[in-house]
Amino acid sequence: MAYVAYVVDYEGDTHVYVQIADILRQRVSKLDSGHPVPSEADIQYEFGVARTTARRAVHVLREEGLIYTVQGEGTFVGTPEEAPRKQRKVPLYQQIATEISDQIKAGRFLPRRPIPGETALVKQYDVARETVRRAMALLREQGWIYTVAQRGSYVSPKDSWPQND
Repeated sequence: MAYVAYVVDYEGDTHVYVQIADILRQRVSKLDSGHPVPSEADIQYEFGVARTTARRAVHVLREEGLIYTVQGEGTFVGTPEEAPRKQRKVPLYQQIATEISDQIKAGRFLPRRPIPGETALVKQYDVARETVRRAMALLREQGWIYTVAQRGSYVSPKDSWPQND
């Protein structure tokens, strides 16, 4: 699929979340049922908006029946009845770890720079602190991050990243 840049008019008379919903509507119309939709965090990053704005844009499409959300799995194109779902469920902490490692690979978090702390991740993903701790432990074990006592967690240098990812 060819990438098309869209421009959001942040100063115009149309709410930003409505503009983003329009852009997302165009994108999902080209996808098959069951295909994953970008997360609120991805939308937030792409459009430079608050999490609430991203959430409202997703809500518009959900209300229109274009997408649906499965708690702990993500948001997908279509309705649950139309889309084939995978039977294997990945634990939530692994999903969070995967999303963070994807953000590291995409350059959203840079080597030797901090990643959001536990409290921020608990709020962002709306999960228990233990879930975030397990995700962070997995990221450390895989080589994506390292932790400095009393300072926080940082993205590992690229040469420490897993080779098979």
